This record gives sequence, structure tokens and C-alpha cells, in this order.
Amino acid sequence: MPGRTDELMTVPQILAELGDVSRRTFYRWRELGTAPAAMKLPNGELRVWRSDFTAWLNGLEETAA
Repeated sequence: MPGRTDELMTVPQILAELGDVSRRTFYRWRELGTAPAAMKLPNGELRVWRSDFTAWLNGLEETAA
């Protein structure tokens, strides 16, 4: 998105921020449609905007309340 001042996170960064969740678990969440929104780069790697990741985490907090 032009002019976006946000960070693109890699899958390893996301896993580390989630307390070392396994890669398999993350991809399972993607299959179930419960992972944060991601984009696939031409090389096949995934990236998630930090703002989308934060919104996803906040949504989980609301669900648990």
C-alpha cells in the first residue's frame, strides 16, 4: 500500500512474538481461517502487516473476555 508506514513481519517473527508457536500450528490456523491476514510474495513467502497482526491479537483478547 503506497505511503503505508507499517512493518511487514515474517512468519518466524510472528512465531517468536507468539511465544515460539510452531510453524505447523501457524499454517493450521491459516487453513482454518483463524490466522492474521497475510500476503504471499512472488517467492512463496508470507508476510503480515504488523498492524494486522496487532488487530488479530486484540481480537483474540476480546474473544477470550
